[in-house]
Amino acid sequence: MPLSPNLRGALFMSISMAGYTLNDALIKFVLMDMNFGQALLVRGMVATVLIGSLAAYHGALKLPREALHPMVALRVLAEASATLCFITALMHLPLANISAIMQALPLAVTMGAALFLAEPVGWRRWVAILVGFSGVLIIVRPGFEGFTAFSLLALLAVVFAAIRDLTTRRIPERVPSLLISTTTTISITLLGAVLILPLGGWTPMTMETTGLLTGAAVLVLFGYHFIITAMRVGEISFVAPFRYTALLWAMVAGFLMFSEVPDLAMIVGALVIVGSGLYTLYRERVVGKQRPVAKSTGPGMAPDGT
Repeated sequence: MPLSPNLRGALFMSISMAGYTLNDALIKFVLMDMNFGQALLVRGMVATVLIGSLAAYHGALKLPREALHPMVALRVLAEASATLCFITALMHLPLANISAIMQALPLAVTMGAALFLAEPVGWRRWVAILVGFSGVLIIVRPGFEGFTAFSLLALLAVVFAAIRDLTTRRIPERVPSLLISTTTTISITLLGAVLILPLGGWTPMTMETTGLLTGAAVLVLFGYHFIITAMRVGEISFVAPFRYTALLWAMVAGFLMFSEVPDLAMIVGALVIVGSGLYTLYRERVVGKQRPVAKSTGPGMAPDGT
């Protein structure tokens, strides 16, 4: 019996989140052997070829000057900043913890849209935003045992990623999405090249690390494809909540690859964030917004150079 469009969309969204999360896990694993500048460069070279080829196939590279639009440049800068914060935090935090903190991104975008783009946000969603960020504080636990400054870097990654997504809304529709993705990927790759020497220099590559970084690049494109397919197949209000399966994938990958076991604070905080995010999606549907935040945020929530 074939699945309904909504169930297929939910399945595709879950697959997409698995792809993005496994990409993060592979990067975290590789960073035990090399600095993240080298990891960004090698993965970025593969990703640039893959995404650039896809963009060329769809004719998105016909007007390369559009990549010089100021909003595209600002988006690239925000993505680069988010990537630096995210990767640094990823090296030092459990995978599930940083994934849980990144789930606050839709809430941050909603808040930013209200403050800077004058989008109407009612008191109920403001309460949901505040509750969601209280969940972040439960995970970060400032002033308590278990606090680490790297959690603040993860939170800063959310801020920069929100700027990225809000900036994306200001990019003219004539600029193809795949041109933006290609420009961003090239920029992050070049950033990795610049950082290699300051971070300790080049580490000889093995077949294993090369394969893992190549796989990570493929998984980014894999996730990108399936999230777009999910949004096109099913109703956004039904499909979007399945973004939160990223947290489940992160817990599984963290346990299997790094023997990480989530503590009570992380679980409670994650439940608060997810609950607030789901309520925000519900309110957006109730008030009849044409473009819910779930659709306007970046494909995988976390910054990854695409």
